[in-house]
Amino acid sequence: MAIESINPANGELIKTYTPDSDEQVNSKIQQTQETWLKWKETSFAERSGLMKNMAAVLRAKKSELGHLMALEMGKPQKAGEGEIEKCAVCCEYYAENAEKILQPELIETEAQKSYATFKPIGIVLAIMPWNFPFWQVFRFVAPALMAGNAGVLKHSSNVGGCALAIEEIIRESGFPKNLFQTLLIGSGAVERVIENPLVKAVTLTGSTGAGIKVATKAGSLLKKTVLELGGSDPYLILKDADLELAARVCTESRLINSGQSCIAAKRFIVVKEVAEEFTQLFKEKMAAKVMGDPLDPQVEVGPQARVDLRDELHQQVEKSIAKGAKCILGGTIPSGNNAFYPPTILTEVKKGMPAYEEELFGPVAAVITAEDEQDAINIANDSVFGLGSAVFSRDIKRAEDIAANHLNAGNSFVNDNVKSDPRLPFGGVNQSGYGRELSSYGIKEFVNIKTVYIK
Repeated sequence: MAIESINPANGELIKTYTPDSDEQVNSKIQQTQETWLKWKETSFAERSGLMKNMAAVLRAKKSELGHLMALEMGKPQKAGEGEIEKCAVCCEYYAENAEKILQPELIETEAQKSYATFKPIGIVLAIMPWNFPFWQVFRFVAPALMAGNAGVLKHSSNVGGCALAIEEIIRESGFPKNLFQTLLIGSGAVERVIENPLVKAVTLTGSTGAGIKVATKAGSLLKKTVLELGGSDPYLILKDADLELAARVCTESRLINSGQSCIAAKRFIVVKEVAEEFTQLFKEKMAAKVMGDPLDPQVEVGPQARVDLRDELHQQVEKSIAKGAKCILGGTIPSGNNAFYPPTILTEVKKGMPAYEEELFGPVAAVITAEDEQDAINIANDSVFGLGSAVFSRDIKRAEDIAANHLNAGNSFVNDNVKSDPRLPFGGVNQSGYGRELSSYGIKEFVNIKTVYIK
């Protein structure tokens, strides 16, 4: 079956790609293996120089790549250019820090000398989503290549142009040919790639369902996985919060990437004393956001990436309303052949509704009223997910304690929106996945931590 890229703003076909056959996939993996055998012997200095080249190539192509994202998955141009800049910063971080992070660690024992080294493991399969089609890949690519590994990419089928652009950027930066290759395949071919003995590990960013399938297959072959999956991030607004700040940050976080982000704020848990005031401020700011053509510089909310995804989101909204939620903003599908969905707010959200239980992967906010601070914490943790979380309060010490010790998530922020940063570990718990990306922790996920002991 052909792989199609369709513009979600107008429904027009951008390009059709012929999928790689099993023979082509195996050939690409063999080529990458042969290249890796030489690459793993390169110095950190050589890798670092190429990684800095890649940061420069990314910046030079910023406008072009932002335009490509706008066409393929509807990201507003300005946001796409920001994504490319973030990729460049990530490349520079690992170019400057990988050697230091991966230095052998001396460990005192009875031996004359004993230490741990961090050696590359080979080819890692990256299975990546459409929502941040460059950032999700580069936050894997930069540490993986700097650690001496190689990679093959199975990107989401609706961003084939982005997938091939990434391969070209790596090649243009001076990295050896075939060190990192894109596999143009559908999800049905992934298991066969995992089965290839030259593929040593898998990293996936995607849905919880996809993560379970990949982890099951990889586990049956004793291959390591790192999974960054869905989230339903709770933002707690306490009674002493700066409500103007909270409403602004919550709006920005809910509408990251037109609402299509695993770490976008999704559940807004407000203590009852300030629920009415916060909700009014929040509604004003959400309503002010401009939705439209992602190539228009004034637009802040583009279309959803695909019509089917938009329709699934709307069904979640309608089911929540049927169970008693109140829609105070948005909640309607615009006319025309497109995948747009407006910023939407549901209030009076309760347990048992999709807006409470499920991830809303789009610009829909679920406002939940809590009796008090402890009730807010309990509601926040009443979720199968555990990716990000945030607390808004003027009592910084108390908010820090809640963030650090009481919220069950991989990332907890105080008075700010959850975001990924190359310097900080990123990942989740529960059905939001396991393992960590970025920072010193991320680069060590796909290495052989080898003990050396000298009597």
